[in-house]
Amino acid sequence: MVGDATGAPPQIQGGWTVYARSTTIQAQPSSIDDGIAYVRDEVMPRLAALDGFVGLSLLVDRESGRCIATSAWETEETVRSSGVLIAPLRNRAAEIFGGTAAAEAWEIGVLHRDHSSGDGACVRATWIKVPPDQVERAIDFYKTSVLSSLEDLEGFCSASFLMNRASGRAVSSTTFDSLDAMDRNRERATELRNTRTRELGADIVDIGEFELALAHLRVPEVV
Repeated sequence: MVGDATGAPPQIQGGWTVYARSTTIQAQPSSIDDGIAYVRDEVMPRLAALDGFVGLSLLVDRESGRCIATSAWETEETVRSSGVLIAPLRNRAAEIFGGTAAAEAWEIGVLHRDHSSGDGACVRATWIKVPPDQVERAIDFYKTSVLSSLEDLEGFCSASFLMNRASGRAVSSTTFDSLDAMDRNRERATELRNTRTRELGADIVDIGEFELALAHLRVPEVV
């Protein structure tokens, strides 16, 4: 759910953990463009003024209406402290999108970029579930066994792996240059997903493909 950055990430020394909050809105398809404009013109400037904020991405599926906004933060504390300030923005966004909103908290376990995304970029996301005591193993598995295979897919831009240690929920998001590239690599990606989740012992919860409507993240590589 973390899209690609629009500029070079900051140079941060090792040991830096990045946190994220995602807001999923089941929107009315006819309201998606208005919702994108609100997030771009109203939400992003407000968040940019908050301590610890390091970026925002927005994924949209115009057919199903599912939209996911993900904000990234320097520390777990800044995620928590921003919650009260963000709630009114989230509620207003849900109104404009014409749907309901649900928020989730994450830790960014892996983030790797090959190159920055451009106009027309798309994202394929896979939600999985692992036992909470296997989260660290899942992160290592993603780094050592999944990432290199994703890089081989046509049109690869970047990949991220977010997890919630308490619940064992995780999501892998891969950004591609275009919808055409994502269409052409779908069969290979499906084979990869089925093989790797079986090897990990994870359960696939959901799969989605999205337009990367906004990508303004300055999160360092986490690999």
